Amino acid sequence: MRTETSRSAPGEPGDASLVVASLEGDRQAFGRIVARYQRLLCSLAYSSLGSLSESEDVAQEAFVEAWKRLGSLREPEKLKSWLCGILRFKVGHHRRKEARQPIRHAGELHEADVLESNDEPVDDVAMKNEEQALLWQALEAVPATYRETMILYYREDRSLKQVAHELDLSEDAIKQRLSRGRKLLQEKMMSFVEGALARSAPGHVFTASVLAALVTVAPPAKAAGVGATAAKVASTFKWATIVTFVATVSGLISSFFALRATLDQSRTSRERRLVVKATVTFVGVALASVAGLFGLRYLALVPYGSVPTIAVLSQVVVVAFVVIYVVMTARLMKRGQALRAAERIRRPDLFTSPVDQPGSKKREYKSRLTLFGLPLVHAKFAMAEEGEKPAVGWIAAGHKAYGLLFAWGGVAVAPVSVGIVSFGLVGVGAVGFGLVGLGTVGIGLLAMGAMAIGYKAYASLSAMGWESAFSQGFSIAKDGAIGPIAYAEQVNNELAASITNLSTVSQSYVAILGIMTLLVIVPVVWYARAVRKKMRTPAAD
Repeated sequence: MRTETSRSAPGEPGDASLVVASLEGDRQAFGRIVARYQRLLCSLAYSSLGSLSESEDVAQEAFVEAWKRLGSLREPEKLKSWLCGILRFKVGHHRRKEARQPIRHAGELHEADVLESNDEPVDDVAMKNEEQALLWQALEAVPATYRETMILYYREDRSLKQVAHELDLSEDAIKQRLSRGRKLLQEKMMSFVEGALARSAPGHVFTASVLAALVTVAPPAKAAGVGATAAKVASTFKWATIVTFVATVSGLISSFFALRATLDQSRTSRERRLVVKATVTFVGVALASVAGLFGLRYLALVPYGSVPTIAVLSQVVVVAFVVIYVVMTARLMKRGQALRAAERIRRPDLFTSPVDQPGSKKREYKSRLTLFGLPLVHAKFAMAEEGEKPAVGWIAAGHKAYGLLFAWGGVAVAPVSVGIVSFGLVGVGAVGFGLVGLGTVGIGLLAMGAMAIGYKAYASLSAMGWESAFSQGFSIAKDGAIGPIAYAEQVNNELAASITNLSTVSQSYVAILGIMTLLVIVPVVWYARAVRKKMRTPAAD
């Protein structure tokens, strides 16, 4: 994951400080932002458009747009990439609006329009129309990757370090691009191109023109409006990160104790191998899905390729995870029962303990207290046998558990259920289905997790909601969405924050942390200890 850094000199305010000052209406602070990034934006625009005048016009439009939308910038330290994103949108819009004719564009700059970057006389730095045409003809033959690097290099006083910073690359990578780019230019054009680019860099006058254009533009919204939304979103992102971490740790702890319990239930090495193999497969699928989403998030933010296509692929990953986990859980249970039946025939001497006899009361616990004919607590401690019925009670635990209040197991069904796959009013698990779905993938009216699908969806990596979605990765919804890659009618603004109920969600995170800890860790620790106490017979070959 890239980390954005400010190009401010030592002692100068960083990007975040300038953004805060600009949000308070300080145009001079925004002027320093313009001065800091004008060469980068103008160079990128020129590399795409081939016209100095049009590239500076588009760059100026990008800065003006940035001033208007500054309140929507959630992470001020990522100002540079945010500005570049606005510029690329403006460039795309400009190229769609007018048919691109490089020669014509390159020759439309009149001497009277040229403003020198170091305040030297205009006549000394004005570039003739023919020079511009030749300049773009030479550069146009170079692929965009090398062209951008060369333009920035000569406009940044031949500083490898600065160009590497602007493009988020190593200095070695910049050297390689420059070497390749130079070879693609004809030797007779090199000295002219280098000098022309050096003279074309924007300077103080460009900064002044941007600030002049802001005179008639209202200041960006402050903390009472969009600024408050940005702060609220940042706070919610922070809590989302904490919740994700706790959920991950809870899942690891739960997985460890669940594995220990299943190994205690095993009686042969074949059964143990099946348990370990299944655990590794489940963890592998989860890690592959998370890695896939992180990779797609990176590609979308770079950006590299079609962002809408990448967003669709992210949802394919989420759906694939759900399908794979549900299928794997069903097959694991079926395979485990078939293997147990085979092992009873192969090694009957290992199944002589009362706890290993089908139908034995020592294999389970049923409370004497019943309500409407069902035990208050019903827990099964031994490995499931072929044809064995699930645990059923007001509170149930086992490989399959059906509870009228609470259930914990591989497959759990109850108003409050916790399992690999869970169904209920509140479903918590690797895949949790419910009115409230929590887990690695939460699916429900209100869905929360690393991935979430629901009417309202909140996630760390991918959220897809009908009404609203909130995520640190992909956020896709009909009405409102907040996230780095967001699609909805309202995106990353005050109305989107209202639709996603950020205030309510932020206030609920502490309760969610407690619920996850209570429902995920406590039942599996109790169950693992009870299984070990009941099933102490050692496994053997």
